[in-house]
Amino acid sequence: MANAVTIEAEARTRAGKGAARATRRAGKVPGVIYGARQEPSLIAMDPRAVLRELGRPGWQSRLYEIKINGDATQALIRAVQFHPVSDAPEHVDFQRLAPGEPIRVSVPVHFDNEGISLGLKRGGVLNVIRHTVEVYTTPEHILEQFTADLAELNFNDAVRWEDLGGTANTTPAIRRNFVVATVAPPTKLAEVSAEPVTPGAPTPVAAAPAGARPAAPARRG
Repeated sequence: MANAVTIEAEARTRAGKGAARATRRAGKVPGVIYGARQEPSLIAMDPRAVLRELGRPGWQSRLYEIKINGDATQALIRAVQFHPVSDAPEHVDFQRLAPGEPIRVSVPVHFDNEGISLGLKRGGVLNVIRHTVEVYTTPEHILEQFTADLAELNFNDAVRWEDLGGTANTTPAIRRNFVVATVAPPTKLAEVSAEPVTPGAPTPVAAAPAGARPAAPARRG
């Protein structure tokens, strides 16, 4: 199970665009926590805490503990609204988690042993098809990442769902053994002739340099 990251928040009493603008003028980021068959909770957060989490990879699957006046709620970030000019976060949607209740989450894939991969050491290229994998799991089994071991992969080998580490207690949203990454061989440029040679045609003779004397005929006998 992933370790929960704590975010301190304040309760908001009013909903609506006007109340959200007032929260932002006060230097806070408005948000909402919904789900788990409970009434939504309106919150306000320190923008530095929000930016810190959005700047870290994998925030879509990171488990958060939102503390409001001493009460803690486990949740996932589901959506973030950004300012169209400054890109500053303007609103954050959290989904409340209920123990034992399955939830859909996107988990990042971490690739191990790139330095000793058979194919990559020979000049191959790692072609990542899925940087994250969507799965169904319970809050108790949410992981920060899956792992893919590249050590034994050679040219044209692939990492599939069944090869990932850490997938116990999860069900993939795609119900097949899909490809996550492949090792592609290095690209070689083919040499292309300037003029194709017609079969049976005489081989062209290079012209003599200007000013060169013609070769003397061979003497007979």
